[in-house]
Amino acid sequence: MKEINLFREMLQQHLQWNAARLAFVCTFLIALIRVKTVNLAEIATGFSGKAKVESHYKRLQRFFRDFELDYESIALTVVKVMQIPEPWVISIDRTDWQFGKTVFNVLTLGVVHHGIAFPLVWIMLDKKGNSNTRERCELWNRFLEIFAARKIDFLTADREFVGEEWFDYLLCEPRTPFRIRIRKNTVLKDGQKQLRADICFQDLQVGEFRVLSKRRHIFGHWLYVAAMRLEDGDLLIVATDHAPYTAITDYAKRWGIETLFGCFKSRGFCLESTHLQDSQRLSKLIALLTLALCWCFSSGLWQFLLNPLKPKKHGRLPKSIFRLGFDFLRHIIFDLQLNSVTFFNSIKFLSCT
Repeated sequence: MKEINLFREMLQQHLQWNAARLAFVCTFLIALIRVKTVNLAEIATGFSGKAKVESHYKRLQRFFRDFELDYESIALTVVKVMQIPEPWVISIDRTDWQFGKTVFNVLTLGVVHHGIAFPLVWIMLDKKGNSNTRERCELWNRFLEIFAARKIDFLTADREFVGEEWFDYLLCEPRTPFRIRIRKNTVLKDGQKQLRADICFQDLQVGEFRVLSKRRHIFGHWLYVAAMRLEDGDLLIVATDHAPYTAITDYAKRWGIETLFGCFKSRGFCLESTHLQDSQRLSKLIALLTLALCWCFSSGLWQFLLNPLKPKKHGRLPKSIFRLGFDFLRHIIFDLQLNSVTFFNSIKFLSCT
């Protein structure tokens, strides 16, 4: 099938894998877009060719069981294909779900670009609940092994990612600037005075923003603290080691990783529908979803440039860039022969040129 061969040639510029394996990956990505779910039984029905669905299903099982993925090459491909400029904004968070008695818990690091965090490294946690400092450091070390030379603007994370050991790690050399949300009951120390964070900002009105005049001692470090009163009345309180007056707007970029999880799950590939329970196989699946994400997003940007969407009254687009590309690809993939030229144009964005 010429479309698969063209697709493989594009990806081969980045992933120096066996040609047959790359052709399988291309077939998988097309089937994934077609059936709109990661459930392998459904993806098998989306494979083209004369083979029976059962044969396609066995091929899928063999791939996830036997093929060793080069995760570093996938991370490098993401950065290159999406042309992510430096300095980078990094977002860290977890996503979890449950299938029967099995709990899936994935700690993910992504670089924020165009409002979404493109995943670069991730760790499968073998437990429920929050990550610990060791796991976060392992994740960051994996990132540095690949991208140590890259310039980082700052790291952003939610209230789970606090603690003296974790802050020690971020603030040791090489220092990692951060914007991290803290809980409202966090005690802020200023010499002999100690006050809860929410008390320090209790008079803030909705939409009002303030930075404390001096650094406060938090989790063993002297940090700046900024806060804003949200529309629901809650306080958004952010600790940072530098530039406190942009801390709140910078922290907002953290939402890019929530957008990523939405694309992977209910608003895109339905990751929760996987029956894979082995952590290594699930990690391979996330790697393939990352490639699919880049394809959809690149196609969405292309379509947006051709026919820009008008924002609605609330200022947001009627459809996200990811969704725009996802729907566009689904439409052309249902009849590849009829849309072969358009399909070729969609995969050109995965090229090095």
